[in-house]
Amino acid sequence: MKQSYLKVVAVISVAVFLLLSGCISDQNSDDSDTNDDSSTENGDNNGGGFVAFDYPPFDLEKVAFILPMGGMTGSHVTPIDHQYYVSYDFDLGSEVAVDINVYSPANGTVTSIQHMSVAAGDPPIPVDDFRLVIQHTPTISSIYIHIDELSDKIVAVDPGLGEYANVNVDVSAGEVIGRYGGSVDYNIVDEDVVLGFVNPASYVSEDWKIHCPDPFDYFNESIKSTLVEKCLRTQDPIGGKICYDIDGKLVGTWFEEGTNGYAGANQDRYWAGHLSIVYDSIDPDAIIVSIGTFIDTAEQFSVKGNNPDPANISIDDGLVIYELVDFEYIKNDTIWDRNSFIKGLKVRNSDYVQGVILLQLIEDRKLKVEIFPGQTADEVSAFTDDAMMYER
Repeated sequence: MKQSYLKVVAVISVAVFLLLSGCISDQNSDDSDTNDDSSTENGDNNGGGFVAFDYPPFDLEKVAFILPMGGMTGSHVTPIDHQYYVSYDFDLGSEVAVDINVYSPANGTVTSIQHMSVAAGDPPIPVDDFRLVIQHTPTISSIYIHIDELSDKIVAVDPGLGEYANVNVDVSAGEVIGRYGGSVDYNIVDEDVVLGFVNPASYVSEDWKIHCPDPFDYFNESIKSTLVEKCLRTQDPIGGKICYDIDGKLVGTWFEEGTNGYAGANQDRYWAGHLSIVYDSIDPDAIIVSIGTFIDTAEQFSVKGNNPDPANISIDDGLVIYELVDFEYIKNDTIWDRNSFIKGLKVRNSDYVQGVILLQLIEDRKLKVEIFPGQTADEVSAFTDDAMMYER
């Protein structure tokens, strides 16, 4: 049996939602309610040459629900650039069946394969599965992470556990390229789409991130309607988003000054200096603060009182104090069990304050930050010498 159970354990304990880890420790793999600046509409990409995909990426009859792009959990401190397709038997852990077909949604070429041995996290998580890239057009590709088993044609070019290789394997629309159990990651990269990140150069280590639109828009209407129905998010874009940056505003993603943007200062914990002040991927009304290092691990919190809105905070607003609390998802006062498919989930905050974060825009693209674990707003009123500077 593959490492599906390890993937479950790695994510089910986090405060945000049930996710599988998708960032890879060597980083070979691996949008805005306010500012999702795309250069084209998804339906008219590649100079008008794009044709909607006629096959889904997975056997959707065996998919219980879809987690949208933009979640944050553990070492995924910035909004996640892929979706998660969760099986009906996800809660079975190590007993989950590896029986969900993975399809190529269109003709293309498998251009890279990574046989992953570890997924990034606090601590790192052992895995034994695959990341694939399929190039469909000169500008559009599909990325899959955590495929458990590959088809015979593709496994023939498996570079071996822990290895990565550029390959050249043609696949046809609808061809079965592998199988998975539990959950798998999927996203589309479209180089004709450029998201509105304030400083795209910060993402050079994972340069596809600035080209990640809502994948649902790339499928024919029949498939898209099924994807939309199975997705936990109900606000457009239904498939999720990852870019919330507004120049001169607090909202969006920040990086500790001098840590090389998304790449980080230390490859083993490249997320240590990441900070996101955005909105929940399932309930976009909720403000989420995602911190690369809270004491000694990455953590995600909601904001007590859910205000002020970071999209409205500028230099003129001076010091902002957020009290950080844990949260859960509910519907009609029933807590989501994180296994069943429920539409209309809302964030409900805990009353207990886990800490305080002080934030102040010093310049449009420079943010002063200090975190006070275990304290409340009544106990904190100003920065100390431990405050740090963040940039876009």
